[in-house]
Amino acid sequence: QVQLVESGGGLVQPGGSLRLSCAASGIIFSITGMGWYRRAPGKQREFVATIGVNGHTNYAESVKGRFTIARDNAKNTVYLQMNSLKPEDTAVYYCHDFKEGYWGQGTQVTVSS
Repeated sequence: QVQLVESGGGLVQPGGSLRLSCAASGIIFSITGMGWYRRAPGKQREFVATIGVNGHTNYAESVKGRFTIARDNAKNTVYLQMNSLKPEDTAVYYCHDFKEGYWGQGTQVTVSS
C-alpha cells in the first residue's frame, strides 16, 4: 500500500525558512517522479515543484529562486527547502507521486508575523 507522509510544516515569520519532507513507502521510489503542491485558504490546489527520476526539477514562477526540491532515493524521501517565505506561501503543502498517483495528507505552513 502506497503511503506518502509529509512533515516539517509550522509557523514561521516572513523571510524565514522551513524544510518539508515527504517519506514514501509502497512504491519503487527511485523510478517515480515526485512533486509538491499546495492549497491556500479559499483557493484551488496549485503546482509548486517537481523532480524527475533523473533529478530534473521544475518550479512554479512564484517560488523560483526561493524554494528547492530535492530527493534522497536511499531514504525514499523528497524534500522542499523553502527560503524567504512570504505570507502568500501560507497553505497546506501536499506531496504527490506521479507513478501511482497518490497524495499525502498534507502539512500546514503558515507565514505570519
